[in-house]
Amino acid sequence: MTPLAEDFGPPDRVQWLALVEKTLKGQAFDDALVTRTADGVAIRPLYTVEDGVLVARDLRARDPDRPWDLRMRVAHPDPRQAAAEGLKDLENGGASLLLALDPSGVNGVAVGALQDLAQALNGVMLDLAPVALDAGFLGPKAADWLGTLAKAAPNAPLAFHLDPLTAFTQAGTSPGPIEAHLVSAATVGARLAETYAKASLFLASGRAVHEAGGSNTEELAVMAASALAYAKALVRAGLSMQEAFSRIVLGVSLDAEYFTGVAKLRAARAVWARITEACGVSAPAVIEARSSQRMLTRADAWTNLLRLTSAGFAGAVGGADVVQLGAFSDALGLPTAFGRRQARNTQLVLMEESHLGRVADPAGGSWYLDSLTDQLARAAWGGFQAIEAAGGIVTALESGLVADIVGATRAAQQAQFADKSRKILGVTAFPNADDKPVEVATPDPADFAVDAPSVRLPGPDSRCPPLSPIRFSAAFEGAPMGVQA
Repeated sequence: MTPLAEDFGPPDRVQWLALVEKTLKGQAFDDALVTRTADGVAIRPLYTVEDGVLVARDLRARDPDRPWDLRMRVAHPDPRQAAAEGLKDLENGGASLLLALDPSGVNGVAVGALQDLAQALNGVMLDLAPVALDAGFLGPKAADWLGTLAKAAPNAPLAFHLDPLTAFTQAGTSPGPIEAHLVSAATVGARLAETYAKASLFLASGRAVHEAGGSNTEELAVMAASALAYAKALVRAGLSMQEAFSRIVLGVSLDAEYFTGVAKLRAARAVWARITEACGVSAPAVIEARSSQRMLTRADAWTNLLRLTSAGFAGAVGGADVVQLGAFSDALGLPTAFGRRQARNTQLVLMEESHLGRVADPAGGSWYLDSLTDQLARAAWGGFQAIEAAGGIVTALESGLVADIVGATRAAQQAQFADKSRKILGVTAFPNADDKPVEVATPDPADFAVDAPSVRLPGPDSRCPPLSPIRFSAAFEGAPMGVQA
């Protein structure tokens, strides 16, 4: 073997910096080559062994054929059409379904009773195919309906995804005290846990923060605080601390910045590990990653395929247990069969052709990604501590603490897009003059709306400054900044 490097001395950082500064011609190194995330975390151009940090790694064995759960969202207002779409997804590579429910049909399947849900899941084998719910304040009732449809099959892999805090955060109000909704959800969840041994009960997510323009660490902090609030509610409902934490799924949003997405997923596990350790339990994090809606564009919507692929890549490399990618046309309307096929196939290519799931924690050992993971985890932990010091997530929401922090971050990001220091492909960078229109489904929700069961609980309504979803490209597409399809 020829020792090719024997004539070269060890690399010297000082000498390297001197060469770099010479090429910068008077520009400051930090200004020219160091960028910062919305969290203020510095991204440097070079990382060395001195930057290495010890990051807890998730080295659980993954199924080489199905390393993660490919989840498809179903939201067509017509329950019959929703069932047809869900079955087609499962028959063509999907592993599970996320069913968005809305009796009005505006933001999901028009479901207001057990028979409506049965129609939306017609043909789905609930003892084999995982079904997750996204039902807002309707969550406890929908969970009972799903439990009834599963016919007490104890091994049915249900994901009830009770999440009243996200519904409260987005709406800015709750029908009755938000604390009562936590109690109601936990009571229903604890009862269902007695029958369904493999079911998850709560989804602890900072999705509302992300979609409103918040940063990665702000999202993780709210996720962590919500998880703790849900665990406490389940313990009060009669579950042990161990079982309470083991029945919670973490929800993380992924955008097109795949390196920070990978680090965010790894940081979420680190934060979860610290919380569970502090509570004296051992429960590995289970993470459902969903693609960001705020990153999608209406102009040149075909570029969304790139964004969604980047998000899927981050979910796979970051070790998400479940990955749900939206359709490239979601900013314009409901996807057609073509849009749904693209959403499925993006993940199938990453899984079956790129083999991204065959390595446990492929980011482990990268000085850059380990350092970024550590910085995000520490910043998120600090945000979580601030929320707890303020009295917990409910108080932090009601007082406006969370909204103020997210609002400042959103404004800063909007300013960066406005001055084009951050660009949006197909919109502010390389706009496509020959933009081809994208076909979407256009059902009238009024045709399918059903009566909604009351979700009101006794007592005064709780209120907080709402975190309304945005799309960063909307300001450049002729739509109000707060409009999101």
